[in-house]
Amino acid sequence: MINYNGRTFVSIENTANGEVSSKTYFKYNQEGNIISATYSGGEIVKGFLIGIVNEDGSLEFRYNHINTKNEIRGGECVSTPEILTDGRIKLYEKWKWIDAESTEGNSIIEEVVI
Repeated sequence: MINYNGRTFVSIENTANGEVSSKTYFKYNQEGNIISATYSGGEIVKGFLIGIVNEDGSLEFRYNHINTKNEIRGGECVSTPEILTDGRIKLYEKWKWIDAESTEGNSIIEEVVI
């Protein structure tokens, strides 16, 4: 199982219906197989996610945030990891809004060393 604890990620790609951008940073915590993170930046004022780390390192989680329009948004996501040659992690995400919009999208976030 991949350990995500203490890792920071930034978005490098997102579909047009997403609100996460290259200005959005995710700070991950992990206890056992439970993952959580806070995120903010760009259109996101404050966000939280919570979920499960599977044995293969993939993630299943729910997310909620407040955007710059003062809207509460939320959804679900499955992320598939790739370990880069330098040991950092890249996550390929398939997500879906579970609010009134109910659209789906894909994004990629990549670990940054701070």
